[in-house]
Amino acid sequence: MKISEVMTPNPRSVKPGDSLQDAARIMRDEDAGAVPVVEDGRVTGMVTDRDIVIRAVADGDFQAKVSDICSDDVITCSPEMSTADAAQLMSDNQVRRIPVVDSDERLVGILSLGDLAVKEGRDSRMGETLEQISEGVKHH
Repeated sequence: MKISEVMTPNPRSVKPGDSLQDAARIMRDEDAGAVPVVEDGRVTGMVTDRDIVIRAVADGDFQAKVSDICSDDVITCSPEMSTADAAQLMSDNQVRRIPVVDSDERLVGILSLGDLAVKEGRDSRMGETLEQISEGVKHH
């Protein structure tokens, strides 16, 4: 099965100059702990609820922008990648969400651990992989 069959298309995102409150509101509204950071249509990073807490709130910095705290070493995948390869990518990088980008690095979707679990939960090997990711994840 391909990622394009299970991903969430057209996910909400933030821009580097957006406020942390903007990012937090999207996380709340989408019930997600990570949001892609997009500049000129291209994914430049990810901001997580943990980034907001550890890199800003803990220091009392409520004026920080997304670009001040986001991770820029973001892992992405393509819509044509197999779900098994995506699960391996999540496991290798201990992340729960991966932005899906086209050949021009433009955001077209997001793939979550839950997307894989719903579609692949019947496959015992995939189920084990998902369980390992969930247990060891770095909350990305």
